[in-house]
Amino acid sequence: MFKAVVTGAAGFIGSTLCRALLAEDVEVVGIDKFTPYYWPQRKWRNIADLQMNPRFTLVHDDLATADLVSLYGDATVVFHLAGQPGVRTSWSTGFDEYVTENVLATQCVLEAAREHGDVRVVYASSSSVYGNAERYPCRETDRPAPFSPYGVTKLAGEHLAVLYARNYGVSTVSLRFFTVYGPSQRPEMAIAQMIDAALKGNTFNLFAARGAVRDFTYVDDIVRAVILAGRTPDLPPGLVLNVCGGEPATMIDVLEYVHGIVGEDIPVDLSPAMPGDVLRTGGDNRLAREALGWRPTTRLFDGVLQQVLWRASELGLSTPRLDGWMSEPVRPLRTAPVAALAEPAV
Repeated sequence: MFKAVVTGAAGFIGSTLCRALLAEDVEVVGIDKFTPYYWPQRKWRNIADLQMNPRFTLVHDDLATADLVSLYGDATVVFHLAGQPGVRTSWSTGFDEYVTENVLATQCVLEAAREHGDVRVVYASSSSVYGNAERYPCRETDRPAPFSPYGVTKLAGEHLAVLYARNYGVSTVSLRFFTVYGPSQRPEMAIAQMIDAALKGNTFNLFAARGAVRDFTYVDDIVRAVILAGRTPDLPPGLVLNVCGGEPATMIDVLEYVHGIVGEDIPVDLSPAMPGDVLRTGGDNRLAREALGWRPTTRLFDGVLQQVLWRASELGLSTPRLDGWMSEPVRPLRTAPVAALAEPAV
């Protein structure tokens, strides 16, 4: 039986990955530290169903101190998704934690893979390594220029993966994720907050330029790329790939999608851009298509719909407001609170 190790197993992407692996009859060892970046209770909810599966083993431990070689056991791949997320809290005294969770922990994962001798490491990197890029869509050969300490630590993890591949022959693949969204998205992320504002009648706080562009990527598409990176044979050691949805959109676009689905106005407060926030992300995913046979399949509107439905169900809300959309699709409407913010995309 195919066996995999997933670090950060209780997180947004990690729990979705574990669920997909178990659906394919894979034996999964999930490792998570349950750091308090957001509510640990949310992470426990993410894996509640996984713990009912006899092929899932949860290890509550710290990657920096755990006996990883033993935990790897007879696994053939380690999906390393654990890390400290977020750009805005990576400054000042917060940087220590980012170095620990994103750099030192990654080195421990790779060192254990070297000692183990027969395991591939798939590392979850980020589009943050590009910063405000010189051109779009970004290609893997473009010069990285992180615009935040978070991006610096994710790039350091990539460099470590390449070094372990070149010096010790460890099979590594680094995947640069672009703005992942979908059911179970972290609660501080923009789409999650937009949806909560629409469903609860709250105000959405929009940071950064109104025309800021993001290359949104649906979580199921991300998970397919991760699994392919773990299973595809004969990949070049130290490979780095963009994994992106290829459908860049502004925050105003997404606000209108949410409004069109829920049918409720979304009051918006504008706040200045925060340090480290880039104006645009956008990736070229042709290398992932060539190396993995992967391409995104979920359009942004469809993915946002799935996240709205999931969140409404989680909140225990009845969905008559959504039934009208489901029975007779409509285009998102411009309401005054949203339209007043519109400006040309960057």
